[in-house]
Amino acid sequence: MLKYRRAMLVLGLTAAVGVIASIAARRSGAGEAKEPCCFTNQRYTGVCQVTPAEDESCASILAYLNNPNSSGKGYCGGTSIRGGWQQVSCE
Repeated sequence: MLKYRRAMLVLGLTAAVGVIASIAARRSGAGEAKEPCCFTNQRYTGVCQVTPAEDESCASILAYLNNPNSSGKGYCGGTSIRGGWQQVSCE
């Protein structure tokens, strides 16, 4: 019975440390602005610059822009151009 209690205590402490580390990792990035992502398309005038939201990345935004069935986001001035987007350096 003592071994069982020790095992449960160790398991509980390990889980608690994992939760605390996860919260700390999230908070360390909180409030920091992400770097913008830039995209071009032959059918779009200029460079589209998007700052990713908390749950977005440049790759997910590019996938959205190249998906012919995507709709509902206001990237690139709300353009309806889908396909042919490429990520470029924001200079």
